Formats: sequence, C-alpha cells, structure tokens
Amino acid sequence: MSGASVLVAGIKSRLRAHGMKYRELAARIGVSEPTIKRDLARGNFSLRRLDEICRVLGVSVADLAQPPESAPLTQLTEQQEHALVADPRVLLVTYLVTNDWKFSEIVTAFELDPSELVDVLLKIDKLRIIDFRPPTRIRKLASRNFGWRKDGPVQEYFLRRVVPEFFAGRFDGAGDELRFVGGTLSAGSMLRLQVSLQRLAGEFEHLAQQDARLPRDKRKRCAAILGLRLWEFSEFAKLRGGRPPRRDAVQRKGMR
Repeated sequence: MSGASVLVAGIKSRLRAHGMKYRELAARIGVSEPTIKRDLARGNFSLRRLDEICRVLGVSVADLAQPPESAPLTQLTEQQEHALVADPRVLLVTYLVTNDWKFSEIVTAFELDPSELVDVLLKIDKLRIIDFRPPTRIRKLASRNFGWRKDGPVQEYFLRRVVPEFFAGRFDGAGDELRFVGGTLSAGSMLRLQVSLQRLAGEFEHLAQQDARLPRDKRKRCAAILGLRLWEFSEFAKLRGGRPPRRDAVQRKGMR
C-alpha cells in the first residue's frame, strides 16, 4: 500500500471513529464536500490540506499511519464514565495520561507516590482507557479530549462541578478572556457559528498536540468552554411571560 493510501485509510478510519461525515469535515476546514471526496478518492491533497484535516481530527500525520484498529477511543462507555467520576484520582490521572504526561512527571507534580500511582493506573488499565505495563510504561487508548455521552456521568459531573468553578474566576489574568454575546439569529447563521466553534476547538487540539513537544515548564494549564444554544435569560423570560409581542405594537413599530 502506498504512503498516500495509508494516510487516506487513516483519515477515513478516524472519520468513522468520530462519527464525522465528509460534509462536516469539509465545513470545518472551509472547503466543499465534493472537494473532500475528490481529495480522498485521489489521495493527492496538499500538505496544507493534510495538516488542516489532522487539526480537525485531533491527530498527527504519524497517527494516521497507524493501523485503523489502533485508532484511539473517542467516546467512553457509561461504565467507564461512572468509574472516572467516582474517584478523583482516576479522573485526574486519566486526564493527565491522555494529555501525554509521563509517569515521572505525574509523581513529581502531584501528591501521588509511585506505588499509589501504579494502583490508579492499573484501575484505568482495567477500564481499557490505557494500556499500562508496570512499572512505568503507559500507552493511551483514548483520544486526548474524548467525547462525553449526552446526559452521561461525565457531562453531569462537568456541569455540576467544573462549570461553576470555572466561571467563578475573575478572568483578569494574563491571557484570560471572557466574552458573552447574545442576539437573534437565523438557522443558517447559527449553523455557521457551530462550524466556527468546531473549527476553534480543532485549533485548540492542534496547538495542544504541537506544544506537547515542549518542556513541561514552557506550558501552562488552561481551559476554554465553547457553547452555543437557543436560550433566554430566565429573568427576561419572566418579564416577557412567554407571550409574543402584541400585534398592534408590531404594527406601530413598522409604521415609524
């Protein structure tokens, strides 16, 4: 099999693992669906296009060269999610390992002695989120930012514990940014924003993978929450009472 064929097979296997259609991939890198289909059929896409595809899929070119069966898990089972949120140590170490932390780095940075860390890693290995070979060899089986089950244990934990703590901060540190925007949009405009958010999340993944090669002291822990939903502030809804504007008021406005 040629090198191009290997890369195409890797891209297609990751698309299946992510449940992503050609249409969505095309939208997230800013090209048409026929362009993506043609590129994957011919295997003659540019290096820039290949880099954009890797960014969206959250993988490197080397990852694409791995056999399809080696593709990382992109969503955990409900049992795996329950196990993560039941033990803060398991949750922490899973997060660190999927973000490419080494055994020695975890021991140095956190209050986990080697024997305790081994116990935690064996639990995660039993969940088949990692492949752990004592004393220190770790191979992750899940992607860095695996997807949550809708209304599952991890999402519930995130909304109940993580979100309130995240937004309790002042957002006044170097590099911090907090924006809130609201308005009325058409369905087409909301779709464009969804694609933009997906592209931004993909950019975060790409930069995180790129910076993973840097020494630990050259990187800072950070997080971003991206969201878009149909929503109205409850206090505003109370004043509106769920009623549409009065017809005569609409007519008067249109006559001005």
